[in-house]
Amino acid sequence: MDKLDRFLSRADGLLSRLEGILPSAKLLVPDWQVAVAFRWNHQQRILHPVPNFQRIALSDLLGIDDQKQRIRQNTQQFVQGGTANNVLLSGARGTGKSSLVKALLSEYAAQGLRVIQIDKQGLIDLSHIIGLVQGRKERFILYCDDLSFNAEEPGYQSLKAALDGDLVAFSENLLIYATSNRRHLMPDYMQDNLATKYAGDEVHPAESVEEKVSLSERFGLWVSFYPFSQDEYLAAAAHWLKHHGWMQGMTDTVRTAALQWSLMRGSRSGRVAGQFARDWCGQHVQG
Repeated sequence: MDKLDRFLSRADGLLSRLEGILPSAKLLVPDWQVAVAFRWNHQQRILHPVPNFQRIALSDLLGIDDQKQRIRQNTQQFVQGGTANNVLLSGARGTGKSSLVKALLSEYAAQGLRVIQIDKQGLIDLSHIIGLVQGRKERFILYCDDLSFNAEEPGYQSLKAALDGDLVAFSENLLIYATSNRRHLMPDYMQDNLATKYAGDEVHPAESVEEKVSLSERFGLWVSFYPFSQDEYLAAAAHWLKHHGWMQGMTDTVRTAALQWSLMRGSRSGRVAGQFARDWCGQHVQG
């Protein structure tokens, strides 16, 4: 039974790769004027417009000034027609990785930026998406949220080849921005580290470890996000409290409630701060 399962898994992977090579039906060209955000449907191989995407201002993202500046600069270069890098945003959950991509779209949509969201299953369709956007005046970010892989997944090889190594040229008006809680996009196993070899004072990582690192290293810009300090968390909570109509500031009562909220959630982040503010204002701010 195990042999049959392995055979079927390999056959499924082979068919997925062939789908990206064999000629397919003519792709439906989306109406680029109806939206600035789109979502790729892997099953139908079409782009769906997202007319009411979540609008976030860059000024609303606190505690990540350095990360924001680096990614904003890269995006500005890209929008203005200059050279720029594919970006991997990795690190602690809830610290603004996905929100930063949405905020960049809000900031630069008027200058021609467009975002196409894609899941990892759809990455085998990269050649089709490149065909849709190639030659257009807009600048496109292919956005992969919460990305992680096993090495056997077909999307892993497609992304790796597209980032660096594919013979087919990547479109100059398309970049990949990916977010992940995993630093190397792939799970880490103890057995991978046990295979590491030592030659005198030199360390030779196992091939499986090198493989994990190789994908993330193909992103030209790699930006790490970290858990918030208590002060950063409280500053974010104060910002969102005011945003939702609480004008009395961070009183001792509110501060205590905000800290208790973070303890219950087991995390201090911008996301948790925003959730606390919505709960507090829902109870204490009259509509």
